[in-house]
Amino acid sequence: MGIDQILGLLTGIAFGFLLQKGRVLRFEKQVGAMLLKDMTILKFMLSAIIVGMVGVAVLSSMGIITLSHKPMNVGAILVGGALFGTGWAIMGYCPGTSVGALGEGRWHAIFAIAGMVAGAGVYAELYPFFKTTVLSWADFGKIGLPEALGVSPWIVIVVFILMVLALFRWFESKGL
Repeated sequence: MGIDQILGLLTGIAFGFLLQKGRVLRFEKQVGAMLLKDMTILKFMLSAIIVGMVGVAVLSSMGIITLSHKPMNVGAILVGGALFGTGWAIMGYCPGTSVGALGEGRWHAIFAIAGMVAGAGVYAELYPFFKTTVLSWADFGKIGLPEALGVSPWIVIVVFILMVLALFRWFESKGL
């Protein structure tokens, strides 16, 4: 096992620990998120996105990593988002929380994990079909928001952080 795998494993364990401590693995939190009555999961995800954005930007600016955007493909985003949301609503778990719930001993999460693995297999088998249909809809190429706006990534990061902080304040004022 190389250093990359060891670091990935340690990062995954730390993320799972934080998921558990943040109580986002709880069924009532998942249902509350789906009903827009409990924003714990959204707060957790947005906090993780901010940490990731800053971390990636710092590593990129130091030359430690090189960014390589995935193509911005509207068809893939719409179909993939709909499938992801449907699976989350049906099972009450997203990929990270399903593995975390299994780690807590909630054996029913195995069905969500099996569904994800089966879905990945179906996608792999049907990829040639998807490549000529869904994946060809409105492909904007490898772009990112800073490149599209013609600004520094740090401007996008600061604006995003300010928007998230305002959203968090609003959630708290509404008791969400």
